[in-house]
Amino acid sequence: MTLPIDLLRALPKTDLHVHLDGSLRLGTLIELAQARGVALPSTTEAGLTELVFKERYASLVEYLAGFQYTCAVLQDIEALERVAYELAWDNIDEGVRYIEVRFAPQLHMGAGLTLEDVLTAVDRGLVRASTEHLAQVSASGEPPFRYGIIVCALRMFTDGFSPWYAQLGGLLRAMPQKNQFTTASLELARGAVRCRDTLGIPVVGFDLAGQEEGYPARAHWEAFQYAHQHFLKKTVHAGEAYGPESIFQAITELHADRIGHGYHLFDAARIEDPAIADRDAYVQALAQYIADRRVTIEVCITSNLQTNPEIGSAENHVFRKMLDAQLSATLCTDNRLVSHTTVTGEYDLAVKTFEMTPKEVRSCIIYGFKRSFFPGDYREKRAYVRQIIDHYDHVEARFHRGS
Repeated sequence: MTLPIDLLRALPKTDLHVHLDGSLRLGTLIELAQARGVALPSTTEAGLTELVFKERYASLVEYLAGFQYTCAVLQDIEALERVAYELAWDNIDEGVRYIEVRFAPQLHMGAGLTLEDVLTAVDRGLVRASTEHLAQVSASGEPPFRYGIIVCALRMFTDGFSPWYAQLGGLLRAMPQKNQFTTASLELARGAVRCRDTLGIPVVGFDLAGQEEGYPARAHWEAFQYAHQHFLKKTVHAGEAYGPESIFQAITELHADRIGHGYHLFDAARIEDPAIADRDAYVQALAQYIADRRVTIEVCITSNLQTNPEIGSAENHVFRKMLDAQLSATLCTDNRLVSHTTVTGEYDLAVKTFEMTPKEVRSCIIYGFKRSFFPGDYREKRAYVRQIIDHYDHVEARFHRGS
């Protein structure tokens, strides 16, 4: 049984894994670039789609090429606020009612901006959109749009990579490279907690992104321990381009509450530790552990197909295996612009490819709300999830009555 795309669009949904700098409107990117003197390979949407933001990519390197342009235009408060505002409405307009916007603020600290400046600007755009939506739905009882912000640390960086790292000056340059990564992540974790606690910005999570191979998660243990001790929830990009060991390390050493991507969870052939004698047993135990602990996987099907061309087609994606293992998994976009996708599009792709039942779709969507890093207290979150479930059932019943 397939679910019509009109129904999928109307259902309340989440996006727990969406990067701000990968989700601009293409027209906005062009406008911002022209106003800020940023050179683009083309000044038309068609040209940029052909040259940069493609439907398919040959490699992860090609996939990431577009971020040099999006990050270049997001170096001032006005641009950051505008893009956050538009991202919120792009989600609202397709039925998404909760998002967690993630980004590395240190990549947007040009023109003398501080960490506080960047987070405040993004929050202001999201607040404006959520306030406008609340005014539209308050009388109807429909769930309002809510959001949280996830701050991304980076597994590695190069000298001169960001003005923020330059601000740390000799503190980093005097250290071995491994210690530089550790210190930079720890400083970011401290700043994220400070912005949450002193400015009231809904920083709900701490993330680790960047190249997995050669840059293990344990190098960032201190930052995640700090986040853990200050009740900041954790998600980690793991298993996107490396094997099950990366996922295990994220959960056990960085206290990850959720895993970004997790694509290679079941890939025993990617295990490299010679001490693991029975690789298949290791994978089975890890999957069972994740299922038992309800560690949610933030699945990004389209993005995985683009960054891992060897997958081939969606039918070869492991999402069906995740569903059959009854893992807590929810669908996300990763990058709406770079991957040319939406939350509705991801669910439509999954429903058609994996023949998801209405019950599986419902569970996947509700997991997104239940396993979110909701910025309110637990009682408020429970009430919001209940409101979402009631609205979900109402939308579904109304759709079937109409058909």
